[in-house]
Amino acid sequence: MNIFQAFIEAIESLSANKLRSALTILGIVIGVAAVIAMLSVGQGAQNTITGSISGIGSNLVFVFSGNFTEEVRNPKPLTLADAQAMQDEFLAPSVLSVAPIISGDIEATFGGERARTSATGITPEYETVRNYSLLEGEFISNDHLIGKASVVLLGVDVADKLFGRRDGVTGETIRIEGQPFRVLGVLAPKGGSSFQSEDDVVLVPFTTAQSRLIRRTRERVDSILVQAVSADQVAQASQEIADILRTRHRTEVGYDDFTIFTQQDFVATAQTITGVLTIFLGGIAAISLLVGGIGIMNIMLVSVTERTREIGLRKAIGARRRDILIQFLTESSLLSLLGGVIGIGLGWLIGYIVGRVAAASGTPFTPVIGLDSILLATIFSTAVGLFFGIYPANRAAGLEPVEALRYE
Repeated sequence: MNIFQAFIEAIESLSANKLRSALTILGIVIGVAAVIAMLSVGQGAQNTITGSISGIGSNLVFVFSGNFTEEVRNPKPLTLADAQAMQDEFLAPSVLSVAPIISGDIEATFGGERARTSATGITPEYETVRNYSLLEGEFISNDHLIGKASVVLLGVDVADKLFGRRDGVTGETIRIEGQPFRVLGVLAPKGGSSFQSEDDVVLVPFTTAQSRLIRRTRERVDSILVQAVSADQVAQASQEIADILRTRHRTEVGYDDFTIFTQQDFVATAQTITGVLTIFLGGIAAISLLVGGIGIMNIMLVSVTERTREIGLRKAIGARRRDILIQFLTESSLLSLLGGVIGIGLGWLIGYIVGRVAAASGTPFTPVIGLDSILLATIFSTAVGLFFGIYPANRAAGLEPVEALRYE
């Protein structure tokens, strides 16, 4: 018996029991669709998170106060002087720009509208370090810094809450913690990040925040953002920053009172977390595919029992064990392959719906169905059919012709 003949006979046999075959295929469809949907959602989440982190800026190094892994006695806070030292081209030739920041929660009001948001005190370098652009207005300048100006840049979410629009708000006066601030401009949307929404924020001059909104002592800063000259020099810039701070804070290697993260560190961590989550979800979904495989074995065993006399007759007129084995394996593989193809389409549809729901809720999220996921699902579903079809096929092929013909 050749493969084509086995394929034709498999279709005829499965067509004779349409409802039973359809229910068996349904089990595979659900399993494959679940695997495809979970993998696509996991990959989409990974792309969204890494994209958000990349959107923070380029070639960034983050410097935080405190040691996140070891307890250090009498840690020194980061200061403006530390940030200025990092700008020394002789001590840190790999550093392009430095932006110290302080931040805190505030309430902004305009008329009868209120918005609880985060205020960040910044320097003019923050614009280039964070790749910010404006919908309207101008960015904070050194003049605003020197004069401790009462000016503010609004994220689009804050502008929507206070004004109900994003344009034509430059020059308006809002109140932050009861103090009047003139709107200098509106930031272009950046979306969410791994920390918070980049659009639900207000930016004020560093000196203004320091003296009037977010009080800090001894020129203390919350963190320092550093932009390296190029992506290849991020690691070198991190080392130069660490050497500068160890000298200034008089600490030794292993006893740092600061923590340095690179943008690549955040991306790698996010990819690891989402990757593990995707594998976990895919593994759970694969269980339903195994259940579908058990359904295939069940229907094939029933089929062997029902067709015992047919098998005996075929063997009596010359069919070999190999022919019977191929026949039943073809039927089980065909069931799983059909279920796999339909399941891929259903999984894509589920992923598409999830993406649309996420977009409607304000979360830009696009599930990704890669060719590798499709090939994996197709191969795995076919393998399930073959694996769970082996026992029934062997049982059918092992029947003795005389005993089979006597079966009632």
